[in-house]
Amino acid sequence: MLMTIRELTSPLASRAMCLGLIACTFSITHAADDDGPTYLDAASAGKDFAIQGEYVGVLEGGQTWGAQVIALGEGKFHCVGYPDGLPGDGYKPRTAKKESDGALDGQIAKFKCDEFKLEIADGKLKVSSLDGDALGTLMQVKRESPTLGQKPAQGAVVLFDGKTAERFENGKLTEDKLLAADCSSTEKFGDHFFHIEFRTPFRPLARGQARGNSGVYLQSRYELQVLDSFGLTGENNECGGIYSIAKPSVNMCYPPLSWQTYDIEFKSAKYDDAGKKIQNAQATIKHNGVTIHEKLDLKNGTPGRLPEGKSAEGIYLQGHGNPVVYRNIWVVKR
Repeated sequence: MLMTIRELTSPLASRAMCLGLIACTFSITHAADDDGPTYLDAASAGKDFAIQGEYVGVLEGGQTWGAQVIALGEGKFHCVGYPDGLPGDGYKPRTAKKESDGALDGQIAKFKCDEFKLEIADGKLKVSSLDGDALGTLMQVKRESPTLGQKPAQGAVVLFDGKTAERFENGKLTEDKLLAADCSSTEKFGDHFFHIEFRTPFRPLARGQARGNSGVYLQSRYELQVLDSFGLTGENNECGGIYSIAKPSVNMCYPPLSWQTYDIEFKSAKYDDAGKKIQNAQATIKHNGVTIHEKLDLKNGTPGRLPEGKSAEGIYLQGHGNPVVYRNIWVVKR
């Protein structure tokens, strides 16, 4: 049974040390020529997708644990355990995580480490000792950004509401009235706040930059990465990172096919009359409602679009050959 984070109530308790998932290496590179199938809806994504996701519960001993289970294709998984809860909801980023690999055995995903065993089926992650003693159960949850579906603020410029893509150069609607990546807003902005929602595809055999890649270019100059980085460490080239400049303070990426949000307060770089930059651009960014960059100085532009400059510019949604889609995009000029 899949539960929302609000519906989940603890009481299943455990040896705190034992959610645990002994550290194993999870590579984010992939050398294969074929990155496998791409899924755009949960109904066709199969058993691996159903097991993939987030789990929360209290284990024996009273400590809350969160877990993120990443599908790696062909019945294989990687599990990351977070003491005190999921990222953005209890877990402290400097606290050591526990990690483990597993695979399907019939209808059950099984993970075995030096200290315990994990089994996942029917929305439950069961933790037991190697001798089979039950240590507790984590329940699968589906988190939702608190700003998902947020209505445009008073006076906002609505760039995309699902009706037309005409406010974007090269804007294209998908069959289900979403905005495809690889387009730029026709209106240009200086200082502004904007809200945007995005969804990455499910590509279980892909790795790293092949796994649902796009990017939101602030003022077409600074790339805020969009990528399926669910369960990864949170780097500057992963979801929430400012490419080549800054990694997010916490990786708030939800599983692929989830709708996610960015809420961004942006201040343009300032230039003197001679055209010399006298103040860096600055951004405060919330990913799924959690602040991941606060008053971040953007000391330089990022590659792939426009160089730094003093002119107002549009918002660019990078095309990278992946079917990343966007919706509910609006801007408040400052």
